[in-house]
Amino acid sequence: MDAFLPLAWAVIIGFCIIMYVILDGFTLGTAMLLPFLSSDERDLAVSVILPTWDGNQTWLILGSAALYGAFPAAFSILLPVFYLPLFIMVTGLIFRGVVFEFRLKDRSHVHQWDKVFIIASGIVALTQGLLLGDLVSGVEFTTSPLIQSTTNLATPFSLFTAVSLIFGYLLLGASRLIYKTEGELQKKMYKLAPYLCLAVLLSIGVVSFWTPMISSIVYSRWFSHDNWIVLAILPYLSLITMIIFLFSIKRRDEHLPFLCAVAFFAYAFVGYLISIYPYIVPYSLTIWQTAAPTGSLNFMMIGAVIMLPVLLVYTGYAYHIFRGKVQNVFHY
Repeated sequence: MDAFLPLAWAVIIGFCIIMYVILDGFTLGTAMLLPFLSSDERDLAVSVILPTWDGNQTWLILGSAALYGAFPAAFSILLPVFYLPLFIMVTGLIFRGVVFEFRLKDRSHVHQWDKVFIIASGIVALTQGLLLGDLVSGVEFTTSPLIQSTTNLATPFSLFTAVSLIFGYLLLGASRLIYKTEGELQKKMYKLAPYLCLAVLLSIGVVSFWTPMISSIVYSRWFSHDNWIVLAILPYLSLITMIIFLFSIKRRDEHLPFLCAVAFFAYAFVGYLISIYPYIVPYSLTIWQTAAPTGSLNFMMIGAVIMLPVLLVYTGYAYHIFRGKVQNVFHY
C-alpha cells in the first residue's frame, strides 16, 4: 500500500496534465491562429473558446497542487530550477485572462487586444515546450548549501520541442474550429489542417529520434526489450492516425480531425512516460524517493476522490452546454 500510493498520485498528476494540455491546448492554438483570420473570423474564433477557457485552467492548478502536496521534495527542486519559465508562463496566462475580459468591452482597441492575446498565448506555449524539453533532457542539481540548477533551459532540443508543441497546439486549435464553426472560417481550417498535421508528425519523428541521444538512461530505456515493443507500436499508430486525419479532412468530417489531434498528444505522452518512469525529477529522484508520508497521501486522497469526479462532471457539463456550432459571435 505504501508503494501504491505514490504511484497513484503520479497517475493523478499525469491525468491532470494531459487534461490541461488537451483542453487548454486548443484554446492556445486558436489564439495563435488569429493572425490568419479576418476581423469577423477572429470574433467567431474567440467565441468558440470564451465559454470554457477558464475551467481548463483548473486542471493545471489541480496538478500543481497535487505535485506540491504529494511530492514536496520534487516540487522544492523543480520550482527553483524552472522558476523563470514558470513565471513567464503564469504571466502569459494572466494576460490571456485580461484579454478575455477587456476584449468584450473595449471594442475600439480590439485589434490591440488580439495582438496581446496572440503574443501571450505564444509565450505560454513556448515556455511549456521548453519545460517539456528540459524535463526530458534531465534536471541536474546540487543540494548543498542550497539547490543550484546547472540545467540549460534553452538547449537546441528544448527549443525544437517547444516549436513542436506549438505545432501541436495549432493542430488542436484548427481541428476544434472545424468542429465548432461553419462557412469560410471552417473552409480555411480545412485547408490549413493537413499542413499542420504533417508538421506535427514530422516534429514527433524528429523528437523521437533525438530523445534517446540526449540521455544514456533514455537510450537504454527505449531499447530495452519490453519498452521497445511498446515504442515500436507508436510510430505505426501515428502514421495510421495521420492517414485517418487526412482522409477525414478530404471527406469534410467535422469530428475525426480533433480526435486524431488528441491521439497525437496521447502517443507523445505515452512515449514521454516510458522515457522518464519511475523518475519524477529526471533522472535523479524517483516517485517513491520524493513522496510525502503515507498519512499525508492518504489524507489527500480523500480530497482527490471527491474533487476529481466533481471536476470531470463540471468539465463535461460545461462542454455539453456549449456544444454545437458557433454561428454568431457573442453580443459584446
